[in-house]
Amino acid sequence: MKKIFVVIPVGNEEDTIENMLARILKLEIKEIFITPVIDDYSRDNTRRIIENIEKKNLERLKLLYNKSKTGAIPAYFYGFKYALNNNAKYIIEMDAGNSHMPEQIPFFIKKLEAGYDCVFGSRFIEGGKFINNPFYRIFISWIGTKVANLYLNTNLKDMTSGFEAFRAEVLEQFNFDSFISTGHFYQTEMRYYCKEFNITETPILYRGSKSRFNYNSLINAIKELCKIKKNYHSNILPNFNNEK
Repeated sequence: MKKIFVVIPVGNEEDTIENMLARILKLEIKEIFITPVIDDYSRDNTRRIIENIEKKNLERLKLLYNKSKTGAIPAYFYGFKYALNNNAKYIIEMDAGNSHMPEQIPFFIKKLEAGYDCVFGSRFIEGGKFINNPFYRIFISWIGTKVANLYLNTNLKDMTSGFEAFRAEVLEQFNFDSFISTGHFYQTEMRYYCKEFNITETPILYRGSKSRFNYNSLINAIKELCKIKKNYHSNILPNFNNEK
């Protein structure tokens, strides 16, 4: 049976991960297989909590350990590669800190079943919403989307959210080592690289997290924005087949 993988980077999530996984497991979708990805950055009890849940759900959950790199972006790619090597039909990525709502996973699957290749969560379309987010964070996401769309000639309402889903055959065409982003800009980079596929958006609720705004991340995002057009044509597009 083809599986629907849910890839979740985890690190120091002991306060939220048990609730998060329980909500996904509660969904009545038998094809779902959860792959939290952890690395040495996580120093609290997150790993132990997941391992205890895994023991009770061996057919639905597997904790992956990315020992070679740390950070959310390498964790995404590590989880993607595992899913692609293990009979994936669809691959969903989401956050671990309860900022994304597991109950909205079926909306992504419904869009994929309707024929879309990529489904991106949006907080700026009808039905989308920010919950407990300070205004400056909402503004940064909004202006970031506007700038990215203008520069990249894209037309999505949300270029920065991290809740998204793909057909496996889409991600199979990417060389993940060719991505240039190291932080939050990855979400924009992925959307741009998927622009020639059949893409759509679905509304999501986004709950504010405890993470703080980092000005260095903003500067890095601007630098990376200026590089991705060239990277797309040099390193991404040549790997695509002609059957999109």
